[in-house]
Amino acid sequence: MRGFASFILLVACWASNASAYSVGFDQVQLYTDSDRPLKASVWYPSQTTFPIERIAENAAFLGTDVVRVGTPLAGKFPLVVISHGYRGNWRNQNWLATKLAQDGFVVASLDHLGTTSFDHSPQAAAQWWQRAGDLSRLLDWLLNESYLLPNIDANNVTAIGHSLGGWTVMLLAGAQFDRDQLKQECVLKNNPRVCGLMTELGLDQPQIGEPTGSLKDERIKRVVSLDLGLARSLSRQSLQVLTVPTLILAAGVDIGDLPQAEESGFLAQYLPKNTYEYIVYPDAAHFSFMQLCKPGAIEMIEEEEPGDGIVCQDGNWRTRDELHQVMHRDIIRFIQAP
Repeated sequence: MRGFASFILLVACWASNASAYSVGFDQVQLYTDSDRPLKASVWYPSQTTFPIERIAENAAFLGTDVVRVGTPLAGKFPLVVISHGYRGNWRNQNWLATKLAQDGFVVASLDHLGTTSFDHSPQAAAQWWQRAGDLSRLLDWLLNESYLLPNIDANNVTAIGHSLGGWTVMLLAGAQFDRDQLKQECVLKNNPRVCGLMTELGLDQPQIGEPTGSLKDERIKRVVSLDLGLARSLSRQSLQVLTVPTLILAAGVDIGDLPQAEESGFLAQYLPKNTYEYIVYPDAAHFSFMQLCKPGAIEMIEEEEPGDGIVCQDGNWRTRDELHQVMHRDIIRFIQAP
């Protein structure tokens, strides 16, 4: 019986992989004539299946296999936009974007100026509202100008964000930044990894050009927060009236930031009860939502930047690959729900 069960599992896995879409991938420079140009990365179901190319891979991290500029598959597919974390980049959630494209989604991500690995401009970083604006501008291109426009279901749009990206997508869902509330919270619990970023991110005092009111983008129908940060800067009042369905995924392993109960849990405490789902992975750390690390990556990263090897550390129960499988399952179930 054990051998038969193993055979059935093998067949099921083969059938699942066989039904997955081939993934096309492209990168496009947007708004090059503005003071905030964007570089968009897009993944999509492709009718072209070769040649295969490995993207987002380096000495420390594993990438994924795609078809560079593959011909888009005919049909309308739901859209997902992804926002990376503080000083991250589009590669961090490439694993998730590829999986979602295999599932039949068009996915797009970008690098946020000022808070990406490739741009540490203090002036850009302090314009905190621009992160949400980046995703709205990305949607403008996707839904009005992109060659993928015929393949996108404009009425089925999800925004996913990790860490500071989670904060960004909550702004797009209608949560509002409250500077006074954040200052009060940082008096009560002054965590350097959270409150210490206030000045760099322009959160300590009003900035030139700073908007007032909501940054909500009505085109976004649901959001997914991946272990967000700065939750205590989102006004309680705005969270209490937020109606966009929200999936809150949290890491249970504390790496020295605020415990997830005071970040992701802050959202769950104030969002209306019928609007969100809240899942904690007890053996996931903050960076478990990033790409897979290669063997020896921790040592390699530590040699170059002491302390940064933490990006490859997870809990002791499941591997990052196993965690990704569970995360993907929870995300796909949420965004496919009627």
